[in-house]
Amino acid sequence: MMYQMYQAQQDLMAPIRIFAKGTGAILRHFDNGRPETYPVRQFTAALELLGSTGLTHIRPAFGFASVQVDNQEVMVEEEEVFSTPFGTLLHFRKNIDTPQPKVLVVAPMSGHFATLLRNTVQVLLPEHDVYITDWTNAREVPVRAGRFGMDEFIDHVIRFQEELGPGGHILAVCQPAVPVLAAVAVMSEAKNPATPRSMVLMAGPIDTRASPTKVNALAQSHPIEWFEKNLVDTVPWRFRGGGRKVYPGALQLTAFMSMNMKRHVRAHLEQYRNVVGGDSELADAHRRFYDEYLAVMDLPAEFYLETVKSVFQEHDMPLGRFTHHGRPVRPELIRRTRLLTVEGERDDICGIGQTAAALDLCSGLPAPMRRHHLQTGAGHYGVFSGRRWATEVYPLVRETIQEAN
Repeated sequence: MMYQMYQAQQDLMAPIRIFAKGTGAILRHFDNGRPETYPVRQFTAALELLGSTGLTHIRPAFGFASVQVDNQEVMVEEEEVFSTPFGTLLHFRKNIDTPQPKVLVVAPMSGHFATLLRNTVQVLLPEHDVYITDWTNAREVPVRAGRFGMDEFIDHVIRFQEELGPGGHILAVCQPAVPVLAAVAVMSEAKNPATPRSMVLMAGPIDTRASPTKVNALAQSHPIEWFEKNLVDTVPWRFRGGGRKVYPGALQLTAFMSMNMKRHVRAHLEQYRNVVGGDSELADAHRRFYDEYLAVMDLPAEFYLETVKSVFQEHDMPLGRFTHHGRPVRPELIRRTRLLTVEGERDDICGIGQTAAALDLCSGLPAPMRRHHLQTGAGHYGVFSGRRWATEVYPLVRETIQEAN
């Protein structure tokens, strides 16, 4: 019923938003920048804000047309390497002669599309052969495709890594840090030839007992049955995944926005001033961010509930109780995969120490193969996107990959 009401509201508001965007576009032609058209500019700015407040369930484009490699512009082509109903291994192929280290970027399945890591990929691309997990919106996955829980997530990571072949590397951002650590442990124990040579875990909840955040407090505030009863719903029958149980992406976005509601309100007020004042650069930056931020995807209910219970409530990984298809996962058996953990000093989603916990769990690695970096001044998104990621975090990622080759 919750999902039905949300979708009805979206359907009701859609024509209003389309009208607002269309009318605003027309009115811009009557704004000549002079004082007498100032009211037109104000009205146009208000219409833009109204038209841009809706959510979308369509993945935005990565939009990589070319990249600079050794002072040469090289075309980038998106190539689907391997696909299942729940996700696609996407390769950003470059036509170059010199081989580059293959890196699998594992995107979070946490309410946003993989394009949330656009800047992560953009920074990696010039010097690496980059692949990414492009997860499918669960409301577009037919029920007949079966379940998708934590075991299946780990299975996908292993299968995708095998597509890269021996000598690859892996980088996980946020939520998938736990299943990626598990996948590498499983591959290491099985002596899988595709076991990555390096593993970078960024702002991920390996041990949520360290520096608990509001996210951790919410997970601890109710039993798992409460989450299933109140936050899981059924996809309406009009969609391909009709009848599938999901955690709606709209709920996840609402939870994230509520943590910083003042910041979002302030950002939209600033956008109104930017449009009225004619600051197109700042206005465009706002549009790019919220076009991505308001694109949401639903999570399979099994994966969401198992993540809440295992990672945030029972702390299975740090307590040595994490399993994959019923078998214990043993990070201490990781002996040849160089490890880098990265955290943000101001991260209000994944607290300090939560990702670094992986260093102790991977006790089979020699000390020189384990490294931690705390990025000063960075919040959650600043660890993998923006100036600090590009200038301070990425050089350490590149060095870790180079040392592992």
